[in-house]
Amino acid sequence: MNSPQELSHEDVLRVKLEVLRQKHRDLDEAINALHEQGPLAQLTIQRLKKEKLRLKDQISRIEDELTPDIIA
Repeated sequence: MNSPQELSHEDVLRVKLEVLRQKHRDLDEAINALHEQGPLAQLTIQRLKKEKLRLKDQISRIEDELTPDIIA
């Protein structure tokens, strides 16, 4: 049994998942703001979109780990 100070592996994954989701939302807001600045920001937008995709992949891996396999 875990002591009050220790988090289970699942709890750690849930916290990490929420942090990644927040970063993903923040990148979305940054990308939208840069779109308003015009074509000069395109390189930065591309970089942020790649980072956003990387975060989405991490989120998916954690969600897969947290979701139990269902045998049909």
